[in-house]
Order: sequence, then structure tokens, then C-alpha cells
Amino acid sequence: MAQKRPLLREFWGFLMVNKKWWLLPLVLAMLALGGLVFLAGTPVAPFVYTLF
Repeated sequence: MAQKRPLLREFWGFLMVNKKWWLLPLVLAMLALGGLVFLAGTPVAPFVYTLF
């Protein structure tokens, strides 16, 4: 049976083995953008828009 590992730990292992370090800033930027999109649909939206 396959060992279950959390997604972040598996991604970190992928980066370590395959030396794909350029993926890390890309994934972090996508997570940050996704967080802003999520916040835009909440009552926090007026405060998010002031950042830009």
C-alpha cells in the first residue's frame, strides 16, 4: 500500500530530487494571487482594493 504524504511535503520532496527550484516562486505567486481572489469575494474586499 502506498504511503500517504501531505501535498506540501510531497512537493518539497519533488523539488529536492528533481532540482526544479524555479517552480517554488511560481507556486507561491499563484497561491498569493488565489488568496487575493478569495478575499475579493468576502467582506474584506474594500481593504484588498486599497492595496492596488
